[in-house]
Amino acid sequence: MKHLSISGALVYTPRIHSDPRGDFLESFRAADLREALGQSMDLAQVNCSVSKRGVLRGVHFADVPPGQAKYVMCVSGEVLDVVVDVRVGSPTFGRWEAVRLNDVSRCGIYLSEGLGHAFMALSESATVLYLCSTTYDPAREHGVHPLDPDLGIEWPLDGEPILSAKDAAAPTLKQAREAGILPSW
Repeated sequence: MKHLSISGALVYTPRIHSDPRGDFLESFRAADLREALGQSMDLAQVNCSVSKRGVLRGVHFADVPPGQAKYVMCVSGEVLDVVVDVRVGSPTFGRWEAVRLNDVSRCGIYLSEGLGHAFMALSESATVLYLCSTTYDPAREHGVHPLDPDLGIEWPLDGEPILSAKDAAAPTLKQAREAGILPSW
């Protein structure tokens, strides 16, 4: 487990055991996460997202409390996974950090409650699994526009990204803050 520059975000790099049959790894270890964070992550739901190249999902976050912690893995293909600090009052508010997740390194990323999450599919197809601490509740889910120029996320764009209607209509970070929908630090 390696802490990122944004508090509450970590990258897990598993040991991959290879032999003539293929690979074996432990893609998630609750004990390692608990040791790194000083707390456990409850598992309430597992989501699977399959995206084609150029799909950009996020920046998503949930109301806190209860929030929604996520442990994200790319099990097929490659994505640029981005953590955004949307917590008002945080020393890193408005900052982001990107990590490439793919089916070679098999790294995973943990995001604590209150952090924003987005990713862009870099391969022809990418399958992403999310372990979530709470179940999906559309009434407490929000977003910030992933192309907000004030955030300045450096997406590796090759043309226009493919966004959902909801993500394309999401407010900027400034608008979300003014609307009072962002979590507090």
